[in-house]
Amino acid sequence: MEKSCSLLIHFDKGTPALANEIKESLEGNDDSAKIDAMKKAVMLLLNGETLPQLFITIVRYVLPSEDHTVQKLLLLYLEIIAKTDSKGKVLPEMILICQNLRNNLQHPNEYIRGVTLRFLRRICETEIIEPLIPSILANLEHRNPFVRRNAILAVNAIYKLPQGDHLLVDAPEMIEKVLSNESDQSAKRNAFLMLYTCAQDHAVNYLLTHVDKVSEWGESLQMVVLDLIRKVCRANTGEKGKYIKIIISLLNVPSAAVIFECAGTLVSLSSAPTAIRAAANTYCQLLLSQSDNNVKLIVLDRLEELKSSHKEIMVDMIMDVLRALSSPNHDIRRKTLDTALDLITPRNINEVVLTLKKEVVKTQSGELEKDGEYRQMLIQAIHSCAVKFPEVAGTVVHMLMDFLGDSNVASAMDVIVFMREIIETNPKLRVAIVTRLLDTFYQIRSARVCSCALWIISEYCLSLSEVQSGITTIKQCLGDLPFYLASEEGDTNESSRRSQQVNSITISSKRPAILADGTYATQSAASESAFSLPTVVQTTLNSGNLRSLMLTGDFFLGAVVACTLTRLVLHLSEVQKSKVEVHKASTQVLLIIVSMLQLGQSSFLPHPIDNDSYDRIVLCLRLLCNPDEQMRKIWLQSCRESFVQMLAEKQLREAEEIKSKAQVSHAQPDDLIDFYHLKSRKGMSQLELEDEVQDDLKRATGEFVKDGDVANKLNHIIQLTGFSDPVYAEAYVTVHHYDIILDVTIINRTKATLQNLCLELATMGDLKLVERPQNYTVAPESSKQIKANIKVSSTETGIIFGNIVYETSNVLERNVVVLNDIHIDIMDYISPAVCSDTAYRSMWAEFEWENKVAVNTVIQDEKEFLDHIIKSTNMKCLTPPSALEGYCGFLAANLYAKSVFGEDALVNLSIEKQADGKLSGYIRIRSKTQGIALSLGDKITLKQKGGA
Repeated sequence: MEKSCSLLIHFDKGTPALANEIKESLEGNDDSAKIDAMKKAVMLLLNGETLPQLFITIVRYVLPSEDHTVQKLLLLYLEIIAKTDSKGKVLPEMILICQNLRNNLQHPNEYIRGVTLRFLRRICETEIIEPLIPSILANLEHRNPFVRRNAILAVNAIYKLPQGDHLLVDAPEMIEKVLSNESDQSAKRNAFLMLYTCAQDHAVNYLLTHVDKVSEWGESLQMVVLDLIRKVCRANTGEKGKYIKIIISLLNVPSAAVIFECAGTLVSLSSAPTAIRAAANTYCQLLLSQSDNNVKLIVLDRLEELKSSHKEIMVDMIMDVLRALSSPNHDIRRKTLDTALDLITPRNINEVVLTLKKEVVKTQSGELEKDGEYRQMLIQAIHSCAVKFPEVAGTVVHMLMDFLGDSNVASAMDVIVFMREIIETNPKLRVAIVTRLLDTFYQIRSARVCSCALWIISEYCLSLSEVQSGITTIKQCLGDLPFYLASEEGDTNESSRRSQQVNSITISSKRPAILADGTYATQSAASESAFSLPTVVQTTLNSGNLRSLMLTGDFFLGAVVACTLTRLVLHLSEVQKSKVEVHKASTQVLLIIVSMLQLGQSSFLPHPIDNDSYDRIVLCLRLLCNPDEQMRKIWLQSCRESFVQMLAEKQLREAEEIKSKAQVSHAQPDDLIDFYHLKSRKGMSQLELEDEVQDDLKRATGEFVKDGDVANKLNHIIQLTGFSDPVYAEAYVTVHHYDIILDVTIINRTKATLQNLCLELATMGDLKLVERPQNYTVAPESSKQIKANIKVSSTETGIIFGNIVYETSNVLERNVVVLNDIHIDIMDYISPAVCSDTAYRSMWAEFEWENKVAVNTVIQDEKEFLDHIIKSTNMKCLTPPSALEGYCGFLAANLYAKSVFGEDALVNLSIEKQADGKLSGYIRIRSKTQGIALSLGDKITLKQKGGA
């Protein structure tokens, strides 16, 4: 087994120095040559060379040197050379070193004394340390703080040695005396740290004696005080009150690190409202005062944790949290909005919305390049506020409608979707929204936003004036008919054909579109700026936005326009008494629809109209020519009913999600409850009383009880060896985010003592062993607990394997017991998550790793198979239940999960029922990294059969 190392230096193995060259340099009188030679010697020793021939040379020529750098390098050399023989006894030549060290400890130069004391902290050999103790103790009273600091650390290190309490019998009392007289903050911190680690009672006495001066101590000493308070309060909860007062007093110190630790300590020790409020205030101050983005993100995480456990207190802090929106970093802004949206109540909703409106107005300046993205976040936040509290919708709806023509399509899309939901859930705003939408419709430049706006116009223009305004607005945006002239078609045929060739290449290179259910479809409509239009058409582009978009070949938008106009005519027939006016409007709409069909079937545009859009436009044509009562009912009522049902399902899902996040506590019937009203209040502050009450409430409601811990622990125990093996081993595996902790129990089942027993582990995958294995001695028929820590760097299925090696007194050979493999399941790292359809499709298109798994299962029901995959993969189904209802022999669903490392896992399930009743199809997994895609694919392949 390799020896431990306290020093690491990078070493270039390309040009190793020779021992003879080093020896010659050391024997010379040039200090710079000696420095280079000592550096080479130290590097060679660190990389496994022994260099025994150099020791005497160094004693003769380097020890007497007065150069500080040479002396420091000498101490590094002495730190890493072997000081004991194979039997563990100190080498006799080390006596030469002891005399030199004693001289250094009494050296007139403070630096030499300090570095020598620092060196002695790393020496474990009692024989070397013992003769130096008087000199070390003498340095505790040296005039220079650098020497005193290192002397205290040296005393601490010696006292921690196996026989340290015999070498320094009264060390704690001595250090406590030093601490009382010390003026240097770093030296005081070192002294207090020694008392904290070696003699806790002395540290507590000193703290309580000087409790009024704690706020005046240095930052490093205050941090140690907080550590001590946490340790003492966990061991003895009854004494929390007096220590919490100290923490509260430290909240006003200038050091940001100290007040951050104070806030964390307060939250961990107390549930009293006063303490939690003080901690939350501290976090909010840090959020504004610190410029480092990483610090702000950490503070926001702490506020998020407070929100989950003390929401009623955090509600009052919402405006302080929102001040973090002043940061230009989008991650901070997003996290701030997410935290604030959960704290909205009827009391603060108006203030929150006012703040968000001000932020939206600021984004109009366009000073920052990502203003569009930030505006989108703000619009989504306002949307959430308006859905929870419909009464505020009226104050924001008009301002947001100014952004319908936003160059950021995603932002404009969020606005129009918000309008669509508000106009249904808040009928009082219907007239105002419709009127404003008709006024601003010409500004919209995105086909997707236009489509949604047209649907709102067709559904919610109900009065005669609104219907007429709707038809007029659309006609103005379409411009004059026809869309092209037949005579011009021939003249521009040649130039059109050339531009068509270029444009058709552009179209054919586009990727397939992804539908809402995750399946693929061929995209025939052009993007909004994909085409360079013929000269003749470009003269008419100023006529309106709908005309411009349709002349790029977007016939899906054309179909939406046709449906909108048809529905408006149907509305008009109900509110307009004059049949002549209805027929006149119907005729005008028919002319527009026919012009669209002509445009789609002409050779004027780069590609013809697609079949789906053609069928929808023709359906509108037939309905206007032959109005049918049944069709009228479908067009005017059923669409609206479907939308209302969709909103109801969305609200139900959100309510269920909130309910699932709510904490449920359990109390045992025989748990002890203290009634604080019956307790003596003598000498207790208000904070202590509050803390007592909160503890009693937690005990009564069962918050201290972790349900099912024992059962979960039993499920994670893995047998590593067989019952007939001489050494039995089993491991309890704990997976905690970035760490895997193996708690291995080893039982010696033989009658012999097992010596040098070592648990040797190795890993496959992105797992890394943190600690080097140690040797143990296990008595006959006794057991040993060994802990192994493993770091995880990505979401991937990993394997831990290894063996137990040991020796017995009878056999000279080492015995080996091979252990069973431990498979680390990917399910321990991923959890169900939610994202919008837009975000899902964006990630699906962006992620490069795809794993395609063919369906092979004995399950014959599509819904049952989907439920089985969801349960097996620990993912969330994003496809709403209404879309999965009924039986048509086909099912497509999207699943989503997020890993603890922030990685996204996307799964699309597309299955079809064959004639023989079996299911066929594919499960596609996409992720940003290869590991998660492969591991999830393996998991699905293993579980999809329908077994356990």
